[in-house]
Amino acid sequence: MTDTAAAFLNVAQSLSGKRWQARACDERQAMFLAQSRGLPEIVGRVLAARGVTEETCDGFLNPTLKALLPDPSRFRDMDPAAARIAQAIRDGETVAVFGDYDVDGATSAALLRRFFRSVGADLRVYVPDRVKEGYGPNAPALLRLKAEGASLVVTVDCGVSAFAALEAAAGAGLDVVVLDHHAAEPRLPPAVALVNPNRLDEDGAYRTLCAAGVTFITIVAVNRALRQSGFYRDREEPKLMDWLDLVALGTVCDVVPLTGLNRALVAQGLKVMARRGNPGLSALSDVAGVKEKPDAYHAGYVLGPRVNAGGRVGASDLGARLLSTDDPIEAMELAQKLEVHNAERRAVEQVVLDDALERVAAQSGRMADLVFVAGEGWHPGVIGIVAARLKERYSRPACVVALETAADGTVIGKASGRSVRGVDLGAAVIAARQEGLLIGGGGHRMAAGFTVVGDKLEALRDFLGARVAEEVAAAPLVPTLELDGALSVGAATTALVEKLNTLGPYGTGNAEPRFAIADARVVRADVVGANHVRCILQGNDGGRLKAIAFRALDSDMGQALLTGRGTPFHLAGILRIDRWNGAEGVQLLIDDAAPARSA
Repeated sequence: MTDTAAAFLNVAQSLSGKRWQARACDERQAMFLAQSRGLPEIVGRVLAARGVTEETCDGFLNPTLKALLPDPSRFRDMDPAAARIAQAIRDGETVAVFGDYDVDGATSAALLRRFFRSVGADLRVYVPDRVKEGYGPNAPALLRLKAEGASLVVTVDCGVSAFAALEAAAGAGLDVVVLDHHAAEPRLPPAVALVNPNRLDEDGAYRTLCAAGVTFITIVAVNRALRQSGFYRDREEPKLMDWLDLVALGTVCDVVPLTGLNRALVAQGLKVMARRGNPGLSALSDVAGVKEKPDAYHAGYVLGPRVNAGGRVGASDLGARLLSTDDPIEAMELAQKLEVHNAERRAVEQVVLDDALERVAAQSGRMADLVFVAGEGWHPGVIGIVAARLKERYSRPACVVALETAADGTVIGKASGRSVRGVDLGAAVIAARQEGLLIGGGGHRMAAGFTVVGDKLEALRDFLGARVAEEVAAAPLVPTLELDGALSVGAATTALVEKLNTLGPYGTGNAEPRFAIADARVVRADVVGANHVRCILQGNDGGRLKAIAFRALDSDMGQALLTGRGTPFHLAGILRIDRWNGAEGVQLLIDDAAPARSA
């Protein structure tokens, strides 16, 4: 059963306040793909809704690096970057990698360290303390690395906007190679080389690469430079593809579009991850209870948050250390520490989120197009997650600012922002910095970070709000839930989910299919965990389906499900295979619900 009506299943406004609509789809293309590939009609719709055609279908279903990996030399500064790093390896120089404290930074640093180790060189990993040093290269850290003997520093996932720090490094005679992907300005900081697909003098063909992707391509270039210099005459070349598990993890967790090259990197990287060749990832999977073959969900929602946890609560280098170690004992020790830190992070996050929600409620009516909230004592390590929660709740870009008073009485705010489709938050933050409203800041379309002096907070709020309002005026933000079709309860089978799984990896740019389960009655509902609502659904066809709504207890939807026994609902969500005690079935992860008027 499918429904392509503009008012999807007659749901003009759901219990979460969203409009339901069918994902745009060429119906003829959908039918042709289904028939030519022997697929269920609804799977053909999923393919067509993602722009897949008969000509591109094979490449979509089987993305390969052979077809999609570009010649590294196409990127600006790649050749001098590769030459300088290769020279440092050949000459036995002391090299350090300066990374970010998130998953993209940790995977990038671990990639470089593994490559250096594979060619008999050493690499020091330096990850700044999120609270004490903030994001990106800082002059004291770079100068300290220079004093300790480093002649070359490679920055990963940072550096494109670190003007003062890189000027200090250049003045001290320290060579720096920047590998970044964040939005760049016309003027670039001084460096031996600055590789970034988002440089303004790039053609934009690979602008969606994350830092791990940029780092991997750079390693390909360095490896080629070493080969051409005869470095491998007496030694075996490293197997670069063995590290695609790290590239996949960084790519998924940085929420870049899983299309084109990114899709191939993740598809192939997940295969490598399943082989469990990385002791750190294997230990983390064991600690997190991942027993099945990993997919993008496990990377983004199970492994990624744990790798991130150290940087969020004050142990910034744990993630990079875990991902680069070859010692299974050390890997398990680090994984267990990250598991503890992740629990701490969740507790701190909830406190900050609760406070932020109260403050947003008190601002009702102000800056309707932008959620902007600040608070004293908020841990800067969780504000990115809180910003993401606020964005999801209000369907608006959100900025969360953690305020702290310095010894001299100056109030400093460290902030993180998350955006929605159609609003370029990174560009807005860069514009604010250029206006003199920020100490520093940058980002990309969907995420940004910045540092601001307290007395400029109101002016910054007004500036960002006005920028966002301009973009929203051009393309109004309407909270909308896009659906790939409607199914009866009985049609939600394991066979269908297995077919859908072949269309992965899913993520930004290739959204996991979301369906409406039509005319389902709640025959049982209860609360599990802290605030999740679990249900058993029954359809008019007699079929039954397990379902769960995460973090829904305090919402209108959660309460409706708990009190709606026997009431017919349309429920929207994602279908997943559910394995429990050796049995296999299907579970619906509920995103939204609406009364079924037709029942």
